[in-house]
Amino acid sequence: MGYPQGLLATRAIVKAGEYAIIPPEGRVNNVLPNIEGCRMSILCSPKLGASFVMYIGTAEPGGGTVAPFAAEQGVESFLFILDGKADMQVSVAKEEHILSVGGYAYAPPSSGLSFKNNGSSKVRFLLYKQRYITYADKKPYSVVGNINAIEEQIYDGMENVFVRDLLPLDLGFDMNFHTLSFEPGGSHNFVETHVQEHGAYIYEGEGVYLIGDEWTPVQKDDFIFFGPFTPQAVYASGRGRLTYIYSKDCNRDVAI
Repeated sequence: MGYPQGLLATRAIVKAGEYAIIPPEGRVNNVLPNIEGCRMSILCSPKLGASFVMYIGTAEPGGGTVAPFAAEQGVESFLFILDGKADMQVSVAKEEHILSVGGYAYAPPSSGLSFKNNGSSKVRFLLYKQRYITYADKKPYSVVGNINAIEEQIYDGMENVFVRDLLPLDLGFDMNFHTLSFEPGGSHNFVETHVQEHGAYIYEGEGVYLIGDEWTPVQKDDFIFFGPFTPQAVYASGRGRLTYIYSKDCNRDVAI
């Protein structure tokens, strides 16, 4: 990378256990067992106060897992293809799939997830894992899809805000991934304050986000962690859409 140009500065904001904004320019690469030929950065983990781990990776041609990711007992995982000209070969629950841009795969607890870039160019992806919370006899199952095949739904009665659910709305699942898109000038219809935590990756556009008690500019490729009960809302401030993909814990009561 070479010597810095001018004074060092960052847009990162970190308030452990509450919220964080991690812009791309401050991320470092991490060596992860069983993943080779990929530049991996850990965006969020329990060390930040989250109950999940989210990564961003860039797979070089031939790069991927050499053993299943998140195959530990009771751990579920999720993969999402951000961009790249090559397709990713993915194995979930012993079934093989080819994912292109916008493609995703969910691996149920203990099954693990494998992936490999078999193309000749780089592929960027998000990777996620968390420990599954059981409920009665309900069980999740593997899911493979692409956001481009999901019809957007109007969000909460607002015709300039749209949502897509990536996973089934089923009590067997204790988490979901969604995309939320705002046309220019669109916003949440109120400031949310809820028990769910989020890991959100800005997929396109830019906005001004209220996180906690701060209004902060955000843009494409920023990652945001929202801890439980963190006040949050956004205005799309650019000339195009603001879209982010985010995780949400759901379908479970709070343990005491």
